[in-house]
Amino acid sequence: MGETNIARFNVGQVVQHSLFDYVGVIVDVDAEFSGTDEWYDRMARTRPPKDLPWYHVLVDESSSYAYAAETSLEADPSGHPIAHPLLTSFFSAFEDGRYVRNDQPWPR
Repeated sequence: MGETNIARFNVGQVVQHSLFDYVGVIVDVDAEFSGTDEWYDRMARTRPPKDLPWYHVLVDESSSYAYAAETSLEADPSGHPIAHPLLTSFFSAFEDGRYVRNDQPWPR
């Protein structure tokens, strides 16, 4: 069968989107695209590969989240925390430029 995709980024890592210019923190990773074909088809502008990792990202200075392809993300070099109302639902601390997962069950 197929190989398992190795994610380049980890939960708790702060990243920036190279095309849409937002910063956020990763809260979950899918080994490959798990959204709907309808949603993917609306992304006609970028059309990232479906067979590589995709990330659920809380967007900085917003109450929204994004679903982003690995090919569109870069590590954020700033080392700064983000502002998002759901941070404490997922993380307990910000240490050395990354978020530390809390021990609460995460919302799904």
